[in-house]
Amino acid sequence: MCTSTYDFGVIDTLRPAAPSVETALPEDYARIAELTVGVYMDGDLASAGYAAELGDVAGRATRSELLVVRDDDGQVVGSVAMVLDGDFAEVTESDDEAGFRMLVVDPAVQGRGIGELLVTACLDRARWAGKRRVVISTGSRMTAAQRLYRRLGFTRLPERDWNPVPGIDLLVFTCDVESGTPAKGPRPSHPSQARSEPPDGA
Repeated sequence: MCTSTYDFGVIDTLRPAAPSVETALPEDYARIAELTVGVYMDGDLASAGYAAELGDVAGRATRSELLVVRDDDGQVVGSVAMVLDGDFAEVTESDDEAGFRMLVVDPAVQGRGIGELLVTACLDRARWAGKRRVVISTGSRMTAAQRLYRRLGFTRLPERDWNPVPGIDLLVFTCDVESGTPAKGPRPSHPSQARSEPPDGA
């Protein structure tokens, strides 16, 4: 079972505020596109033919909830597309499954827990929406993302592995989530969390 592991404990006023997950604004779309295309393409994590879809942030905003984390200056340093309903999740097969796609973290802040924070937020949203589990796919070369997913409780679902195009192998992972509110972290206030509405793995 997946759990929320990010520690939202007692605030220490002597330390900088911990990063938090927010719903992206339209003015964030250009930065999300730059970040997502750059990380995927520079890291050789996707084919050149996928770049257009990675950069179409406005398009996926109509089919998912875009979540972001900002640095101290307000710049987006991490993003993910959370999918509670619809076919944008690609590997979900029933109404009690949620997914997420296009998880990305700025290389300058990797290793600081931003990816974990975003995944945990997705798990929480799925739990609050009454979903039974989260199902995602990730590239076979995305080993860092796979380590993160396993650490957070995801397990393999190999019967759903798939190939969107020849030569691209996508591995599917799943994680059961409990119903009800997690013990840590505030409940999202964005209206889309009040109902099962669309907002991937890496």
